[in-house]
Amino acid sequence: MGSQLASRSMVRIGLIQTSCAPAPSANLKKTLAAAERAASQGAQIICTQELFRSQYFCQSEDHRYFELAEQVPGPTTQAFQKLAKRRRVVVIASIFEKRAPGVYHNSAAVIDADGSLLGLYRKMHIPDDPLFYEKFYFTPGDLGFRSWQTRYAKIGVLICWDQWYPEAARLTALQGAEILFYPTAIGWHPSEKARHGARQHDAWETVQRGHAIANGCYLAVPNRVGHEKLSEDGIEV
Repeated sequence: MGSQLASRSMVRIGLIQTSCAPAPSANLKKTLAAAERAASQGAQIICTQELFRSQYFCQSEDHRYFELAEQVPGPTTQAFQKLAKRRRVVVIASIFEKRAPGVYHNSAAVIDADGSLLGLYRKMHIPDDPLFYEKFYFTPGDLGFRSWQTRYAKIGVLICWDQWYPEAARLTALQGAEILFYPTAIGWHPSEKARHGARQHDAWETVQRGHAIANGCYLAVPNRVGHEKLSEDGIEV
């Protein structure tokens, strides 16, 4: 795709959307393999879906899920740093980050095409709705809205519920971002899909198109896949 701010160049992106198994190691392996395929098909910037190492555990408030968290640098960032350096690709990898005892974030690591860890974005807007009990797990981000100059483009990263807030896109675009990436985990309550699904989906797409139009940049959103039932009727994507 072409960049409005750097029209002399083209950038190809890869968005990874996969179903998730209970085992984090299997999900990491599956997502790394998908990133390899994307790179082999010419992707230069690759973005994972939100919280790809696990099923969407925020459907309930359960202390055992804190065991899924990891530090940065950690196993996920290290694995993607190796891939990025070998394949010469930029990677945005979603992380359930353990920052300190009792302090956890929903984060995204930005890795440049030489394998260097450029930085982190920590999700700022944290939902607390039925089956989306994220405030139980995540502390709001403290790193602000940022953009990073990567080998292929200047990019900004936000996460899921940040999508609904125009100031998040605006402040990130004002940092010079040419492409906004939103790793995402959003879906329907199955019982509501028939009645409200079309309107909800239209609103979701429209608000993101609005961010792109208002800020003169591109926007890319990988979401989760399938029906994940960890509590009640689960979340259907």
